[in-house]
Amino acid sequence: MSEAKVYTAPAMALRTALTLLIFVVLFTGLLAGAYQWTRPAIEASLLAEKMKFINEVLPAGSYDNELLADTLSLPPTPELGLKQPSTVYRARRGGEPAALVLEAVAPDGYSGDIRLVLGITADGDITGVRVVQHKETPGLGDYIEPGKDKNKEQPWISQFAGLNYPQVADAEWKVKKDKGRFDYRSGATVTPRAVVGAVHKAVRFAVTHRQELFAQEGKP
Repeated sequence: MSEAKVYTAPAMALRTALTLLIFVVLFTGLLAGAYQWTRPAIEASLLAEKMKFINEVLPAGSYDNELLADTLSLPPTPELGLKQPSTVYRARRGGEPAALVLEAVAPDGYSGDIRLVLGITADGDITGVRVVQHKETPGLGDYIEPGKDKNKEQPWISQFAGLNYPQVADAEWKVKKDKGRFDYRSGATVTPRAVVGAVHKAVRFAVTHRQELFAQEGKP
């Protein structure tokens, strides 16, 4: 009967290390393979989600270029409340500037950041605003999201659509409680104040920098 092989401590450590290495290599390979296999579906899902919000703030018939291919990368932009780089989508019709779709953040929501996407024509008209992410109190401040607004016929967020920035005085960009023009819901003033302020800054930025935003070289 043969004796069981006895390994020294260094040999045992080496065997353990090799076993772990093989496991890590195999596991990493499986993860990489799974990612490559699911990558098209993930990208398609992200694209669909992106287009969902774009279509909600900018009518598809208002431009004829390939919107997702005509983009401009912005660095962190304080005027938009953005601490990270963002993407501007540039709509054109017949080769001429038609509208911009851009991101903005209201940093002063009741429960933190409120992320927005806006559509703004070359003439300064707001075509739409949507909240894409927030942590506002359910049932109180979350009416900024159309799907959670009890007023389905005229959601709170819809009051921005159709406004022309040059025709609305800066002093009017407040909720009515603060002597501005925008409605709010009783008991939840902080949230609409934050959104109105962020929309105001974003539209002003788009109008002020309109020429350079459309002119700068973006994605080919």
